[in-house]
Amino acid sequence: MRSTARVMWAMRLHSAVRAALPCAVIGGTTLYGPTFITNQIKFPAFTYVTAILITFDATVLGGSLRGCWHAFCATAQVVPPAMAAWWLAGDGDGLSVWIAALAAAAASFVVALPESTHLMAKRIALGQIVLTCTDAVITSDESISGYMHPLHIAASTALGASASVIALLLPFPRLAHFEVEKLRRVYAKNARERMNLYLRAFDANDNRTKTELLLQAKPFAQTGNKLLHNITILLEVIWWERPWSHYSKHDLVSIKDRLRITELTMSGMEYSLVSSQTPDNQEQFPSVFDSLSSYLHHKIDQAILPIEKAHEKRKGSTFIEENLSLPLVPIHNKHQCICFFFSCIDMFINKTAENHISQTKPQKTEFPIIEKIKNWIFKLSRSDRLESALKCSLSLGLAVVSGLMLEKENGCWASLTVATGFSIGKQPFFTAANSRAQGTAVGSVYGVICCFLFHYLELRLLSLLPWIVFSIFIRHSRMYGQTGGMSAAAGASLILGRKKYGPPSEFAIARITSVFVGMFCFLLVELLIQPNRAATLAKRQLYLTLGALENSLNGTGFRRVPKFLQAREKNQRKFETRVQELSISVADADSEPDFWCLPFQTSCYKKVVASLSCIVNMVYFLEYNLETLSEYHEQLDNELELLKESIKSLLKYLKVSLVKTPPVDIEEKSREIEAGKLRNSEKVNELVIEYEEKENERRHGETVVRCMGAIEFCISSMRKEIDNVEIYVKEIVQWENYSTK
Repeated sequence: MRSTARVMWAMRLHSAVRAALPCAVIGGTTLYGPTFITNQIKFPAFTYVTAILITFDATVLGGSLRGCWHAFCATAQVVPPAMAAWWLAGDGDGLSVWIAALAAAAASFVVALPESTHLMAKRIALGQIVLTCTDAVITSDESISGYMHPLHIAASTALGASASVIALLLPFPRLAHFEVEKLRRVYAKNARERMNLYLRAFDANDNRTKTELLLQAKPFAQTGNKLLHNITILLEVIWWERPWSHYSKHDLVSIKDRLRITELTMSGMEYSLVSSQTPDNQEQFPSVFDSLSSYLHHKIDQAILPIEKAHEKRKGSTFIEENLSLPLVPIHNKHQCICFFFSCIDMFINKTAENHISQTKPQKTEFPIIEKIKNWIFKLSRSDRLESALKCSLSLGLAVVSGLMLEKENGCWASLTVATGFSIGKQPFFTAANSRAQGTAVGSVYGVICCFLFHYLELRLLSLLPWIVFSIFIRHSRMYGQTGGMSAAAGASLILGRKKYGPPSEFAIARITSVFVGMFCFLLVELLIQPNRAATLAKRQLYLTLGALENSLNGTGFRRVPKFLQAREKNQRKFETRVQELSISVADADSEPDFWCLPFQTSCYKKVVASLSCIVNMVYFLEYNLETLSEYHEQLDNELELLKESIKSLLKYLKVSLVKTPPVDIEEKSREIEAGKLRNSEKVNELVIEYEEKENERRHGETVVRCMGAIEFCISSMRKEIDNVEIYVKEIVQWENYSTK
């Protein structure tokens, strides 16, 4: 465990040091670079902003190359039209503040509306729009033609993007391919140790020993989730480094699926161990665990490690692989946890092997050109995209006016705050504004202190590097987050990495003031159009998650039509995504100031997220065992329909409760639902006992009974977790109703 933590810490430190190098490159270039380069860099502040936007999102070379592409796309969107507009306007005295604000608002609406443009490209493009419009107001340089001013913005952007690539090339390239292999080895080691602890907990002699072993496995589970998250991020940028390599998109999806299945099955094993109360099973499997542990280690290596590494570790394991099978369990009605435990192992062995050898590519659906145009128009006209673009347009235009009226020379900072903080969809505005304000203030104060301590530019530039490293670390904290970390880095960079802007303290005060003006414009537009507190977004996300759960359960069954299978998988993935988004919304709401609003019920929402996450896993396990028992679909279809009906009625009640006051017959409705659940449970139990009696003499019968027991465990667990969701939602609704009286 310590070695895993050291690897994670070393990788984070390495990323932080790499993120500091672009600022050093930019500072050295702008302060001491050749004249023909420095003459083109008229906006060094935006150079730092571009580098920070890219490097904070890219920890490997592929990520920085992707960021360069987004910077190029942003420049192609903004600079040519800006040059044409300057040329048509002629070399006059510049634009008025109001015309510049209208131009910025119109251009930002056009940039923010399309769905295909990446968020980073939109932020860089919005920043370029701000500089173009504000520069048209304050410029007084008569030495060059006006239409050449946007080229200086493009040059400043190019320097920031190039510095981001150089930082990940020197002294040696940091490639996503090698980082993924390193993390896969760490994850495989973590998974082997975690699997050992689960097997030992299953074989424990008493509950105390089992509990201690499960507590030991908790840190491994948390580390495994972090490793899986980092690997998933890195897999997205491998193609940018080596598009010609052996890593095809199908291979990357296969790696991601095998890792996800490994994490899913081990989570299921942990859940079964937590749910089992009496360790009365260990005497039945005394001789199987040594060989099973060794076999699972080889399967973990085969599923997670690169193919050549897995083959090296598999030498000598042929006998185990050919002769080991899961133990035959004399299952009784009280042993569903054991059934589910071995079902998880069986799913891990079979599913990872299927993904490992699968070479079939999903078929792409081709649409006529007219359908593509209709889909494009529909995406542009979606209310959420129009709302985001309108908010961006109004807040940016208002920030341009306010910033230029407040202080003409530093007027761009208010609108740059809005541009670089642009986000898609409904966002918790109080949380974002709070973290941005704290980060800007802390970074600016650090810059002013270093300016007082160090009078030489070289020392100021060196003092900037440890702050960038520190900013990378604080972006992982709950207090600052990604937005606060970027603001802290930018606040110090713009003071320590520049020259000829006056006394540092005056510039810092002017910048902090402009940032707060920009945030005020952002908050004002949010409050006037449609306020979205993080608590409101969490409640809305909970409603959408319950709807996704209902759709996912509707697709559960034995139908094997390809179109139905694709729709079922889509609904399951959508439900899983909704739960992840709910978790993020709850974390945002927890860190948001309450002000005059009700305190956020963090504990209830976190329990809801935990229960829904468990249901996500149980849906996958249920589908796997239903596939194994597809020949018995006639006997199980009725039971599944009863389960769906009982859960659907409850979900309808819960969704109604989230949008209005609960009906008067709340207790009667709950009793009806619970009665339906009990009847359904008794029927499933009878079915399990029936198959025990019929199939107990044969190995195939043992497999059937094991799968039936696992299905029963999945159904009962889903019922239990939905009951918990019902309790927590009632508590949330009752709290809100009581507080509004």
